[in-house]
Amino acid sequence: MGRAYQNRKVSMAKTADAKTKVYSKYGREIYMAAKSGGIDPSGNLALRGLIDRAKKDQVPSHVIDKAIDKAKGAGGEDFTPARYEGYGPGGCMVIVDCLTDNPNRTFGDVRLCFTKTKCKIGTQGTVSHMFDHAAILAFKHHDEDAILEALLSADVDVSDVENEDGKITVFLPNTEYFKAKQALLDLLGDVDFEVDEIQFLPKSVTSISGDDVVMFEKFLDMLNELDDVQNVFHDANY
Repeated sequence: MGRAYQNRKVSMAKTADAKTKVYSKYGREIYMAAKSGGIDPSGNLALRGLIDRAKKDQVPSHVIDKAIDKAKGAGGEDFTPARYEGYGPGGCMVIVDCLTDNPNRTFGDVRLCFTKTKCKIGTQGTVSHMFDHAAILAFKHHDEDAILEALLSADVDVSDVENEDGKITVFLPNTEYFKAKQALLDLLGDVDFEVDEIQFLPKSVTSISGDDVVMFEKFLDMLNELDDVQNVFHDANY
């Protein structure tokens, strides 16, 4: 799992400059988390994690506060999650996660990204079975055994625990996220999570080269320009 995660982080770094809608992305996610789970981060672990990540990505406080304030209202926007799957250049597999207030528009926009770059959009489940839907929590700590014991004592299903240079990285099924995070907070107190995410990690990689790389990067750029797109996961190695 660790290797797949590192490949994913390298891939993200390659396309980071294309993601120009960071504030909007976090604004939507924070709004939805606060609206569904409450506006108090101490009682809403999903919201707390999002706020921490937003701050690490240098999202201004006023953007975060505005999203939470909007969630206090009875009305407001109503975003719903949408997920699209398919194949990219060279046969690589792609999952696109969105938050949308207009599913028909979003599907049309995402499908256009696929068709304009010779990619093929599929139905739900087309490629997701080739990914692990994993929660990842990473933080500075030296005692891997103590962390594992605390998680197992809390009846958390742990996929993997890595200890590298004084940093523990815990991999879990996405359904174990809240239970695992609460167990770690109970053990460590106000811990600073360097990574606090739920991702799709590929079980294997598809190597692409040449023109396929050029087309794939164009595909990612087009997706990242869409306001509704929150995350793009893939198994491409290039």
